[in-house]
Amino acid sequence: MHIRIDNLQGPEIAALLEEHLHSMTLHSPPESIHALDLDKLRKPEITFWTLWDQGELLGCGAIKELDPEHAELKSMKTDTKHLRKGVAEKLLVHILEEARGRGYKRISLETGSMDAFAPAWKLYEKHGFTECGPFGDYVLDPYSMFMGKEL
Repeated sequence: MHIRIDNLQGPEIAALLEEHLHSMTLHSPPESIHALDLDKLRKPEITFWTLWDQGELLGCGAIKELDPEHAELKSMKTDTKHLRKGVAEKLLVHILEEARGRGYKRISLETGSMDAFAPAWKLYEKHGFTECGPFGDYVLDPYSMFMGKEL
């Protein structure tokens, strides 16, 4: 498996992100969906990574710089064919190392508050994230859980 910065041009990543956005609609009302589409992910403040194995896309993740000391974890998604194989953890570890290397002091995230997101909560907690309040432009929302980690 290898991780690379992705230019968000390939059909594989477009399909995975479309699946990601669709899955959000199953659990949250539109005003509570904070996943980004391809165009919004192509911003200079966002770095986007994909994890591949033998030419197959397994998952993705990104960070968005909020300020020089604070980043947001975005777009964590594992292809459904590769769940429970360590894809998300491998990406998360890579992104946390990158965030430390960039000098961020904190990394935060927003995820769903429904039981469908429990595997994500467990992964983030395993890596030192704890619940926190809204950050950046977020507001309190019953469909959102906010987590953060000092780096």
